[in-house]
Amino acid sequence: MTLIVRAGERGVATLTLDSPANRNALSAQLVAELRDALADCAGDDTVRAVVLAHTGSTFCAGADLKAPPDPEALVGLMREIVALPKPVVARVTGHVRAGGLGLLAACDMAVAGEASSFALTESRLGLAPAVISLTLLPRVDRTAANRYYLTGERFDAAEAARIGLVTVAAEDVEKGLAPVLDGLRRASPQGLAASKELVTATVLRSFDQYAEDLIARSAALFASDEAREGMTAFLERRDPAWVR
Repeated sequence: MTLIVRAGERGVATLTLDSPANRNALSAQLVAELRDALADCAGDDTVRAVVLAHTGSTFCAGADLKAPPDPEALVGLMREIVALPKPVVARVTGHVRAGGLGLLAACDMAVAGEASSFALTESRLGLAPAVISLTLLPRVDRTAANRYYLTGERFDAAEAARIGLVTVAAEDVEKGLAPVLDGLRRASPQGLAASKELVTATVLRSFDQYAEDLIARSAALFASDEAREGMTAFLERRDPAWVR
């Protein structure tokens, strides 16, 4: 079963996360298919920009706890989005959780609708937003990162825009997206690639400098007793043992 659906219109390729049964969670299969689809877009001269969309009520629920991707594969996916010589715009009309925020933050821009919500839930599972910090921390207001990394609270599209996670919080996502895509269609391929290279240079350097350490840190957390309890409690829909 294919988890990524591709469509195109006037130079914009839309890659749709199509795994609603597990809320578009980042499984090994979804990550691999999305990486392949991005590579295809990179080599397609007819593609000016990429829209990352989703089916169902969830953009991405984070890592699939039943079939998680290798941390190196997830880092590779985020880096490929950042390094892609074509802009990537997220279209969000649903919920984004945990690792899904790292995927979202890797995109150059994001338009989110009123029904969307966001939360970094890792601390509640005995984990931390380790590898996704590579894309989140350069983008999100530091005071907000302190709060949402630690508390796991849910926040809405307006707050996501205020803290820099999304570009536009819109009542109508299509209307919010239209001027962004119009601007990208008016830009030259060379101009887009060169301009994106300027704004992503610092983020790519952070991948080169910190990715290996964060992958190791993530793996250690996932293997811990506390994380096993947190993930088991989540799957069993109960509070973990440490909740007071």
